[in-house]
Amino acid sequence: MKNIEKVQHEIGIILDPERMPRHIAIIMDGNGRWATRQGLPRIMGHMQGYQTVLDIVRACGELGVEVLTLYTFSTENWSRNEEADAIMRLIAEAARNELTTLQENNVRLRVSGDFAGLPEDVRESLGHDIGATAENTGLILNLAINYGGRAEILDAVREACRRARDGTLDPDEISEDCFSGLLYTAGLPDPDLLIRTASEMRISNFLLWQIAYTELWMTPTLWPDFAEADLIRAIADYQTRTRRFGAVVP
Repeated sequence: MKNIEKVQHEIGIILDPERMPRHIAIIMDGNGRWATRQGLPRIMGHMQGYQTVLDIVRACGELGVEVLTLYTFSTENWSRNEEADAIMRLIAEAARNELTTLQENNVRLRVSGDFAGLPEDVRESLGHDIGATAENTGLILNLAINYGGRAEILDAVREACRRARDGTLDPDEISEDCFSGLLYTAGLPDPDLLIRTASEMRISNFLLWQIAYTELWMTPTLWPDFAEADLIRAIADYQTRTRRFGAVVP
């Protein structure tokens, strides 16, 4: 990977460090299509996409992004059977192999999603890395695995109902901040910028509550081909926008 400052100079885009998004979320789409176009099995696209993840994580760390959330595996992806099993093996292998890289780059790992529903080896590998990086103070890498936005909201509602039943939560006191604290992403700021690759123009059940005022940036580039220059272009476009949050800006 090239130094991110060098990439900025090469493409002629210098980002404003004072307007850097705190939280970037990415829907990493197009792995299977990339492999098909290369005449390769679909899992090879996911393996190439894994290399892209490593580059983008490093780039976000260098840029001073606080949180990077990657839509890694949705609850709907289980229907892909053999491909889903291969992806789970890849996730477990990556967790075992990349701990040193996470530590060297001061990255803290989190997982958002139905953690209990993951295979045991995946839970063990990810759980080990989560514990080992818990004290790191750099980029928070939040992997949305076995994740669904509607399921997340329903889980939060169920938890609110349980607390109300137990008398530890007054329903009339539930605010947006309170509800956000019951989501998988509790404690993280809402995404400032959502990137989606591979030309798709939909949200796909991702962070439905959190992206209410998030800026969207779509690209036809397939995820395995997404590079640091693409990330810089997305952030540069974000930095030109005026975020209104529903208000009128003079």
